[in-house]
Amino acid sequence: MLMHDLLRDGAERTPDRVALRWVDRDAAVTYAEGVALMDRMAGALASLGVVKGDRVTVVAHNGMDYLAAMFGAWRLGAIVALVNVKFADELEYYFGDHTPKVVIYTHDLKAAVFRAASVTSSIKHLVCMDGAQDGAIALPELLAANLVPPADPMDESAIAHLSYTSGTTGKPKGACIRHEPTVRATRCIAERLRITASDVSFGPTALSSSYQLVGNLLPQLGRGATANVMGKWTRVTGWDAMDRLGATLFIANPTLLAEVLDESKVRGRLPGKLRLGLSGGGPVPPLLKKAWRDELKLPLVESFGQSELGGFMGLGLPELEPDDAKLGRVGPPLPDKEISIIDPSGAKVANGKLGEIALRGGFMAGYWGRPEKTAEVIRGDILVTGDIGFLDADGCLTMRGRRSELVHVDGTAWYPRDIEEALGAQPGVAQAALVGVKAAGGVTPVAFVVPLPGTRLDPAPLKSAIAPLVAVDLAPLSIRVVELLPMTPTGKIAKAELAASAAEAA
Repeated sequence: MLMHDLLRDGAERTPDRVALRWVDRDAAVTYAEGVALMDRMAGALASLGVVKGDRVTVVAHNGMDYLAAMFGAWRLGAIVALVNVKFADELEYYFGDHTPKVVIYTHDLKAAVFRAASVTSSIKHLVCMDGAQDGAIALPELLAANLVPPADPMDESAIAHLSYTSGTTGKPKGACIRHEPTVRATRCIAERLRITASDVSFGPTALSSSYQLVGNLLPQLGRGATANVMGKWTRVTGWDAMDRLGATLFIANPTLLAEVLDESKVRGRLPGKLRLGLSGGGPVPPLLKKAWRDELKLPLVESFGQSELGGFMGLGLPELEPDDAKLGRVGPPLPDKEISIIDPSGAKVANGKLGEIALRGGFMAGYWGRPEKTAEVIRGDILVTGDIGFLDADGCLTMRGRRSELVHVDGTAWYPRDIEEALGAQPGVAQAALVGVKAAGGVTPVAFVVPLPGTRLDPAPLKSAIAPLVAVDLAPLSIRVVELLPMTPTGKIAKAELAASAAEAA
C-alpha cells in the first residue's frame, strides 16, 4: 500500500471525520478535504515539472502546508526530503546531497534557502508557503489554481521519503524509506497501541523527523483517527491544546513527556482524554515511566527505532507495568521485524546477553547516494543497527546505547545509560549525560548534570551516591553541573557538543 492511500481510504470510509489538524492555527481538514488538498498540491508540483523519483525538499515549520507538500509529492511518486529548520545554516550540504528539483520553504528562511539554492544546480523552482517573494513562487496561488495531477504511478516499492540521520558520527545520511514496508510497519504500530477511529493523536515534535511520520501520522490515518501537529509548543499552551482537543495519545520525546507530567501535577488532572504517552528519539528514564504510572496512572510507552527503519524495532504495550524492574525495557519487537542480538562475528547470542541489535523485515533501501555506507549496515537481508541491547526471557528488548557512544575507560566499556540513570535517580537532578573526552592518557568520562529549579548540586556527594549503583569504578569520573544540556532537533541530547565543550575546558 502507498502512504498517501491511507488518506484516500479514510475518505471512502469516513469522509467527514477530521484527519489532520494544525493546532497553532486551528486549521483542520477532514479525510475528504485532505484528499482534495493532496491532489491540488500534486497538481501544483506537477506543473513545476515534478515527476516520479524527483526530490522535493521541505524546510519549514510544522503546519498544514507542510503536510500537504508531503502527501502531494507522494501522490506524484516523488521523494520528499524533510530538513529541520534548525539546520538552515547547513542547507547547502542537504541540497547538494539529494539534489532536489523543487524546494518548499517558509518566508523567514528565505536568506538561507536562497544562499544554498544559488550553488545547487538541480533546483528549478523555489516555492514560498507564505506568498510571493522575489525569485520564488507563491504556494497559495499554485494551490488556488486547482490544477489536476497526472495519474498516480502506484509503485509500492518506490522510495517515498529521505529520512536524515542525526549525524552524531559524521555527516547526516538520507535513509531511503519506501512506501509499502513503512505502511506495513505503521499498521503494526497502530495495532500494538490499540489505535481506533475515536483516537485523537497529538504530536508537537518536528515533522522533519521520521518519528512524527511513524508515530503520529500514518498509524492514525490507517485507523481513521485524527492526527494533530503543533509548531510552537510550550508546557502551558501544549497542555491547554491537548485538553481542548480531547487528545487521547501524546506522541513526544522524554523532555515533553516530563513537561506534561509536571503540568498535570500543577493542574491536578490530565489533559483531554489522555490514555497513553508514546516516547521516541532516545531512551526513556525508568523514573519517568514510573512517574507516569504512579502519578498519572497512565502507561508511558517506549518506542525504539532509527531513521533507517520507517517504523520501530521494539514498542511497549499500552498497559501499566507493575514491576519496577521491568521499566527499563522497551518492549516486544513488532511483528513486521525479526530481531536478533549478534556478537562481532555476526553470530546470535543467548537471551539476556548483550550484543548488537540486528533485524530482518522492512527497513530502508539504503542511504541516498552512499553505497559504501549502505554496505556497512546492510548485510544481505539484515540491517545491523549499531545499537547495543539484549532480549530477555519474555522476548522484550532492552536498549543499552549506541555502540558509537560507549565510553572506553582503561579497557572497560562504560554504558552511558547506566551512569545517566543512576544520576537521574538522585534528589535534585533533572537530567544527566555522560560523554568520553580523549586525553593524552586515554579517555576521561565526564558526566553533565542539570539541577531541578531551586536546587544546588555538589558533584562529590553525587559521585559517592551513585558508586554502589553502577558496575564500573567511578574514580576517573568527573561530574559537571550545568544549567541545561544542548539538544538535537529530534529531541536527543547533543553529546557531540558536550564532548567538544568538555575537551575545550580540559
